[in-house]
Amino acid sequence: MPHSTLRLLAGLTLASAVIAAQPYPPRFDGARIETYKTIGDTELTLHIFEPAGGPKTNRPAIVFFFGGGWNNGSPTQFEPHCRALAARGMVAITADYRVASRHQVKPTACVADAKSALRYVRTHAARLGIDPQRIAAGGGSAGGHLAAAIATVPGFDTPGEDAKISAVPDALALYNPALVLAEMDGLKLEGFGTRVPEDRLGTAPKNISPAHHVKKGTPPAIIFHGKADTTVPYATAEAFARVMQAAGNRCELVGYDGQPHGFFNHGRGDGSNYRDTLARTEAFFVSLGWITAAK
Repeated sequence: MPHSTLRLLAGLTLASAVIAAQPYPPRFDGARIETYKTIGDTELTLHIFEPAGGPKTNRPAIVFFFGGGWNNGSPTQFEPHCRALAARGMVAITADYRVASRHQVKPTACVADAKSALRYVRTHAARLGIDPQRIAAGGGSAGGHLAAAIATVPGFDTPGEDAKISAVPDALALYNPALVLAEMDGLKLEGFGTRVPEDRLGTAPKNISPAHHVKKGTPPAIIFHGKADTTVPYATAEAFARVMQAAGNRCELVGYDGQPHGFFNHGRGDGSNYRDTLARTEAFFVSLGWITAAK
């Protein structure tokens, strides 16, 4: 096995081990649980945090996907974000999906589950009190890949689902996401996000590489990325931002000097990066007109 691949897999293993420490299965006080998809004996769920007051119809929403290298992880990762955004008037959802350690699947199945989750929310938007044209997707690391993939990558839909219901989100909030899974002109880096082996992905890397499928009309995005990230190199986020902007799409990249992978998580360090990225996430949705500025 090439040394570059060994280094890549070592980085994935380390990142996955950190995420694996999160509780699974998740339990949340005050959140409603709905099953969005059943595969064999596996029920995949959404954990829904609703605003305490205000109107019960046509509210903006966001669906978060946890990180963990498509290998493990837990919806608990984005519980703090969900509670904070629900307090600002959004229906905030953290989704479960199949991963390799629990379900022996490849990332192609993770993409299919993420599309199913978004499609379920849009299908049931009226009942959930959600505006079907204001549903964002968010996520960190591999979860950020899933959020970006459902916004860009064609195919990988679950058979039997109503393809007339779009699984494309209306905006993206991404935290050190894996956005480049195949070689790009001017970008020759090693690490998660540029040289993931085909046998690990379940398809040719380009097929589920968000940066390779950006087109005019790709949803507006904000990306938070540590400039010292050695798991998902910062240059991959820069490359994605370039192709987004070249296509005429809004894409804001916020880089954090000296910060490694996972710097944004709640409970990391002194909490300042979590607070800053959350505040900027809220400001992004204010700029879209989805929520009002904090008083």
